[in-house]
Amino acid sequence: MPLVSTKEMFKRAYAEGYAIGAFNVNNMEIIQGITEAAKEEKSPLILQVSSGARKYASHTYLMKLVEAAIIETNLPICLHLDHGDSFELCKSCIDGGFTSVMIDGSHLSFQDNIELARKVVEYAHPRNVTVEAELGRLAGVEDEIKVSEDKAFYTDPAEAEEFVAKTKVDSLAIAIGTSHGAYKFKTEPKLRFDILEEVGRRLPNFPIVLHGASSVLPEYVEIINKFGGKMPGAKGVPEDMLRKAASMAVCKINIDSDLRLAMTAMIRKSLAEDPANFDPRKYLTLARDAIKQVVRHKLINVLGCGGKA
Repeated sequence: MPLVSTKEMFKRAYAEGYAIGAFNVNNMEIIQGITEAAKEEKSPLILQVSSGARKYASHTYLMKLVEAAIIETNLPICLHLDHGDSFELCKSCIDGGFTSVMIDGSHLSFQDNIELARKVVEYAHPRNVTVEAELGRLAGVEDEIKVSEDKAFYTDPAEAEEFVAKTKVDSLAIAIGTSHGAYKFKTEPKLRFDILEEVGRRLPNFPIVLHGASSVLPEYVEIINKFGGKMPGAKGVPEDMLRKAASMAVCKINIDSDLRLAMTAMIRKSLAEDPANFDPRKYLTLARDAIKQVVRHKLINVLGCGGKA
């Protein structure tokens, strides 16, 4: 089965009230853990690569790892660029085999964001590649993305309607109260479902994306702290809120920090309990298994996409 775009994935997800998991990948073990879970749960899947991950692992290695995952699972998998910050980066990923790209012009003026997104769409669509854009700004940190709370702002539904009409993007990431990174909220977050509902009313049957949707799973934070970590007691996004969003217009939910926390926790635990161990196969197997467990939980209990492959 070749790589697929998000077009048909999102059409079914919108109609049936679930979301597709978009999981960030950096190396072989992360890809294996994610795709093994999706194979067992028979779930469609988006594997996404940030510009930082692409620099770290190289485009060629990542493409071959994803090709191997398709051979192993025979699942419908989309390979997506996460937070592309320029036309040139999007073009490079499109030319290199990605089936979906995100152009993030959320830091630009509204008009400049429209013009940049439109330029990417005009290049991508003739090549059967779907395009995601972002309107509104999330606070938090993810790779090179750093936005302070005072610079974050919610998406304006009227602007979302105008933006989609003028750019012809295939999906839109909006800001309704989620946040990038593991250091999220000091108090219980409250998602602005009124904004999501209004965006859905103005853009019927149009797929919406949530970034910054990790839940900062406490069991892995506890392990990290037990074995030398110093993570504050910040709160992630409650999973019942994410499930509600998936039942509305949200068709793609991004998950990265929860995978990093699970992987880091199990490596810390393994090396602390067996300091003489210098075999990466042992501690990376535990890390891979933890990622698989997290992804299975998300597919079934949060996204609702189990059995939808």
